[in-house]
Amino acid sequence: MKKGYLYIAIATILFSSMEIAIKLTNGTFNPIQITFLRFALGGLFLLPLAVKKLKKEAKLTAKDIRFFCWSGFFCVVISMILFQLAIGYTKASTVAIIFSCNPVFVLTFAALFLKEKLAGLTIISIIVSLIGIVVIINPFEVVDPIGILLAVLAAITFAIYSVFSRFGTKKYHYNGILITCFSFIFGSAELLVIMLFTHIPVIANSFMTNGLPAFANVPVFSGIGWASLPLLFYLGIGVTGIGFSSYFLAMENVGVSLASLVFFIKPALAPIFAWIILGESINFHTAIGIIIILIGSFLTFIASREIPKITLLNEETLKPR
Repeated sequence: MKKGYLYIAIATILFSSMEIAIKLTNGTFNPIQITFLRFALGGLFLLPLAVKKLKKEAKLTAKDIRFFCWSGFFCVVISMILFQLAIGYTKASTVAIIFSCNPVFVLTFAALFLKEKLAGLTIISIIVSLIGIVVIINPFEVVDPIGILLAVLAAITFAIYSVFSRFGTKKYHYNGILITCFSFIFGSAELLVIMLFTHIPVIANSFMTNGLPAFANVPVFSGIGWASLPLLFYLGIGVTGIGFSSYFLAMENVGVSLASLVFFIKPALAPIFAWIILGESINFHTAIGIIIILIGSFLTFIASREIPKITLLNEETLKPR
């Protein structure tokens, strides 16, 4: 259990700095390119650990490869591209807060498809945290509906990836490192193929004509230099490799509900990081929203005393007879 809390703390800090680090790459990397680079780096960083894990168990089968192709597709190709586009249309802090709603979809999908039960207090904490997120977004002053829609779609598709990965841990006994590593590697490979297609003149011209220049002639290695390497390594190895694997290891140790604390604390922590690093001000309704979210997170922490029993019961019912 203590190990699970450590994983939550690591993932929370790294995820809360993600949008800030991505914003700092503006002007250096194409948004599609930085998605490919950071997930490729994260996957390669975790590869030795994943290979070591495979040696103890078994080799990858065709079934495993299909699974990781799908998980990588939902995470890297769909969710993270939507995420990048959302940042381009609206403020990074707004995207961070909306994306943090994905536990609502994770817990809902997990209850529907994985039959995972929710503690009553967990449901209350979700509602409280959502109220806090709404207060921070301040819907009465929304001026970027496209960016917000893209951020919501990114959150939903990331939730699909999370629940699909959770299904893998239950049915196929993949651990967090395996799922994270191979999802990133296969997802990056799929994205690389798409990037290469954008260099075909007909496709590139089509994107340019329709006002989507970011999708035309997407570079692969352009912009990589000594000045950009530290930030690239932080995004790829830190945020993507260590952050995502810590999140899934947290799910293994304490279950989906408690691991979702990562995204309930993130909307409160990300604006503080943005204030310290980028000098972005924290207005009154953001401060109130942060307090509400922290209250919701505290309720989730209290409810976690029920989670291990529920998780253990679910695991027992899924064991082969």
